[in-house]
Amino acid sequence: MRVWDINPGYLNRESLLGEHREVHALFSVIGGGRRGYARHPETLRWSACMGALVLRHDLIVQEMLLRGYRHMSPSPAEETSPWPGAYVDHPHEQFVILKGKYSTKPQGRIPLPGNAQQLWAQHKYSILARDPDLYRHIGSEASGTKTPDHFQELARVLTEALRTPPAQGRLMNALLHMWGYVSSLDPARPRPPGTPAELMGEIRQRAVLYGVRYLMESTALSDLACWARSREGAGQPHTHIGY
Repeated sequence: MRVWDINPGYLNRESLLGEHREVHALFSVIGGGRRGYARHPETLRWSACMGALVLRHDLIVQEMLLRGYRHMSPSPAEETSPWPGAYVDHPHEQFVILKGKYSTKPQGRIPLPGNAQQLWAQHKYSILARDPDLYRHIGSEASGTKTPDHFQELARVLTEALRTPPAQGRLMNALLHMWGYVSSLDPARPRPPGTPAELMGEIRQRAVLYGVRYLMESTALSDLACWARSREGAGQPHTHIGY
């Protein structure tokens, strides 16, 4: 049993769907009182964090929908909760694990990062939507730092920053930046849609349809969709991507 902490865009099809099953298993163990896996490390670290586990589930679902997978198993309704204070494997270790797992297999939507600069590029819009000051700070540091220790710390900072809900204005600002990559791809509809949900949906659709690489390799395509969309729309199928 494993629940990853890094963005699910890094997971290949097998790992993504596998984590979705594991999260639902945890819902049953923690919320339903089932005994199986009751002492498993993942059960122990999520036992007081069901609200956060629901958010992780929603993030997985947005990644599934982005890739064209149907989702028909909703999560339980839970109040807000803290995120786990510990990791089974730290974020930088999770990248190492995936590199080993995928050495002879396809990777996920987002390439596994080889350095801090690539890791930062993949998270830029997710951070911009939450904290512009942190966005500027990390950007200046990532451009000149190449040590393994920096990658480890950056992986942790980015993973934990993405657990914070973005303010509405900052979310819209980040989405408008992303819109700049796709606005000219459909001359009949050059203006951005009005609501965050509509704008995010159009960005995702165009990024997939036209293969906009920078956006397709961004955590924001699934991460920000969790906050831009209502959860009521989480069961609707989206354009298929062959991963």
